[in-house]
Amino acid sequence: MQRLHLKDERTFSEEEEEKLQQTLGIDGPELELVLQTLEFLLQQAAYHAAKPAVLSQQLTQLELEQAKVEAIVSVWTTNGRDVLQKLRQQTLHPSQLEDINWRLNLQIAQSSVSKQKLPNAMFELGVRDSEEGVGKKKIRVEFTHSELYQFYNQLEMIQKQLDGLS
Repeated sequence: MQRLHLKDERTFSEEEEEKLQQTLGIDGPELELVLQTLEFLLQQAAYHAAKPAVLSQQLTQLELEQAKVEAIVSVWTTNGRDVLQKLRQQTLHPSQLEDINWRLNLQIAQSSVSKQKLPNAMFELGVRDSEEGVGKKKIRVEFTHSELYQFYNQLEMIQKQLDGLS
């Protein structure tokens, strides 16, 4: 439960998984299925901030054995509040935009073509990972006039959708 809020992280070490396989009398793929199912059930409980009684009722409707229902509900009752708190503190995406620098460039000629004007915009995005200990990265992006206009239209569409949600 303590690692439920962490993405892309294994719940158990390889040694712990081997012990679980021996204890439960199942092989690796079966254990993986059991762990993924439990993780899914607990993520759903977290997403809906399920009360223990409601979780118990829903697991019973899934026709799980009563002992398994009680075990899952017990784990949720003991650890659910902490998991919810950690999930609330977590961002949806680990990177966040911190600053933007930009400049306009105009290429007037090339060796093969004279009297050519190629305007472009160069952006430098300062992005920080929300994981502690990871510094700021700089991402550089260059757009032609038509690419920048297309990007602008996409941003406008996203803004309208965000406005519709609030």
